[in-house]
Amino acid sequence: MSARGTRLAIVLGLALGLSACGFRPLYGTYGANPGAQRIFSSIYVPPIELEQTGYELRNSLIDLLEASASPSHAIYQLNVTLHESRQGVAVQTNSAITRYNYTLDARYRLIDARTGKVVTSGRQSSLSAYNVMPTSSTSAYSTLMARQDARKRAAEDIAQRIRLDLGVYFSQNAARTP
Repeated sequence: MSARGTRLAIVLGLALGLSACGFRPLYGTYGANPGAQRIFSSIYVPPIELEQTGYELRNSLIDLLEASASPSHAIYQLNVTLHESRQGVAVQTNSAITRYNYTLDARYRLIDARTGKVVTSGRQSSLSAYNVMPTSSTSAYSTLMARQDARKRAAEDIAQRIRLDLGVYFSQNAARTP
């Protein structure tokens, strides 16, 4: 057999092996299963505390999940509680902090809206950093914008992680999903 024929046989063998591995798309439909995205659209995300960060996280979740805008049409409700902290990590010679780590912790519970029972729950955490500018009138604004950007990045990261957690949950429990 030629080298080309050997390569072709190997590729065909791998293709046959992978086709039988049970791979299923996480967010797409597969046979009679509705797929995670269709289930995501039946989730209602109520307002989340922590002013700006909660607002950013809720909006990110609604966008990513294409979640229900009304609790009356929802099958599930996703409740999220947040805790944020910041820690100075870089100090100049004059003892001024020049960089902060911003940590956002989220605990979530997915609740069946009909029964009120918790379907699944979890915890996600995200770390984001920002620089503090030396003291001046323009640097205060720069620092504020950097802090807000760190919050927004952390909220978007957590929204992605929660979406992934829920997608995995629904793909593993497709038979029990309405």
